[in-house]
Amino acid sequence: MSQDCEVIVVGGGPVGVMALALLGHAGVKAVGIEREPEMWRQARAVHFDGETVRSFQAMGLGEELSARVKPMCDYRMENEAGETLVSHATGQMGPQAWHSEVLFHQPEVDGLLRAEVARLADVELRLGTTLLDIQQGDDSVRCTVRTPEGTTRTLTARWIIACDGATSTVRRTLGISGENLGTDDPWLVVDGHLRGTAGIEGDMVFLGRHTRPALWIRLPGDRVRMEFKVLPGDDPEEIVTPAGIARLSRGVLTPQNFEPDRSVIYTFRARLATSWRVGNVFLAGDAAHLAPPLFGQGLCAGLRDVANLVWKLRLVSRGRAPESLLDTYESERRDHARYWVEQAATMAGLVQTTDPVMAARRDAHIRANPADSYPPAPALGPGVHTGPADPHGGRLSMQPVLPDGTRLDDLVGRRFLLAATPELQAGLPDPVREALAEEPEVAVLTSPQHVGQLLTSVEAPAVLVRPDRYVLGTAHTPEQLEALLRLLPLAGALATRREMSPPRQETTAQH
Repeated sequence: MSQDCEVIVVGGGPVGVMALALLGHAGVKAVGIEREPEMWRQARAVHFDGETVRSFQAMGLGEELSARVKPMCDYRMENEAGETLVSHATGQMGPQAWHSEVLFHQPEVDGLLRAEVARLADVELRLGTTLLDIQQGDDSVRCTVRTPEGTTRTLTARWIIACDGATSTVRRTLGISGENLGTDDPWLVVDGHLRGTAGIEGDMVFLGRHTRPALWIRLPGDRVRMEFKVLPGDDPEEIVTPAGIARLSRGVLTPQNFEPDRSVIYTFRARLATSWRVGNVFLAGDAAHLAPPLFGQGLCAGLRDVANLVWKLRLVSRGRAPESLLDTYESERRDHARYWVEQAATMAGLVQTTDPVMAARRDAHIRANPADSYPPAPALGPGVHTGPADPHGGRLSMQPVLPDGTRLDDLVGRRFLLAATPELQAGLPDPVREALAEEPEVAVLTSPQHVGQLLTSVEAPAVLVRPDRYVLGTAHTPEQLEALLRLLPLAGALATRREMSPPRQETTAQH
């Protein structure tokens, strides 16, 4: 069957447009469809982590994104009495070679991504186009869509990435259910411009007031966001008024100093789709997982989804990897996303309690266990890596900044990276070293100035890093490195040479 493209991306929010941009840079022809005729001009997400900025760097957009964001310099939580229970300094440059936490106004980021898609030759975003139906064959998918002119047409592709949000049409069409990992809680979200006053001290402050839990966020320029838990007895029409906002904010956001852009009640949910793949259709972003906005990982998780999936689609599309590689998308990403949904749901329960006794117990717990308020990032679930037998396998690698100021990813591009000491690389059998030299999908770096910091971070003389910058595995001997290279999901000269050179030590990835 002839195909219009290799991938159809459903949804034109930031996850869908990021997927299109990544596909365009990967040389994979794709069409995105979005039912809204224009870009949404109001903010939703406000936070990225350093890993996300690194994903923009992979497309050459790191500096442009940085010009549009504000480093988040501090994070704290206080209780009803105004006591600071926990505080973290967060404004430093982190191991991703970018600020570890940044805040932004989403329309500016959305505009940056859409401009990149418009610039790329192999991808396009069709606005005002609504998905009506999906039909799958063995090696293709057919989407029936309604065009902006009101006509019906069919688009065909090899794969679909569904980035169509919490109410995903694709998810419902495929009959995929969701697992509930928390409570459904209504919150009022208020965005706007604060002028003539400093507001609340700090960039992100959880206000753990049992009388009215709230959140304060300082965004770039004079923009701020406050969120308030909606309580029984609240009048939903009154609390969105300027007077209602002034009352809920305890005088921080008043008609005299605050110009609102948006005041809307959202229901914060904790959900995980029971399946992320049906045939040639993949769920990503809010279509696959929803988390309360604690830790700011909702959009970050969606962008991780497509970063994980696109490099695999690229290799399968080019015939360099088997179709089975795509089975690792759900196994790797679902466990990772579940962790953040559960962490956010647990923290939401702590932050938004309205029981004074429970709030006092929470305060005591946080004082005694401050690390619980800022959980560490998890490893990927089972897939193309050697974790958990290797403590670094399946975890995000760091990115060194080289002596000349270059970030390492800019040398590697969208390839695998083998970073090794010269001695360990030289210990490989000649056929393997020759195959590595001929393999365009693997960058081999041995110079200490390039890889010294990276090798130190994994406590090993060799590390294999995937195109999405997660560690495939580490090695300490030539035998271990040769075995590690056999786990590369690549067909071609390297695979042939691997078969010619029998394994000297067994290393297995999770599948």
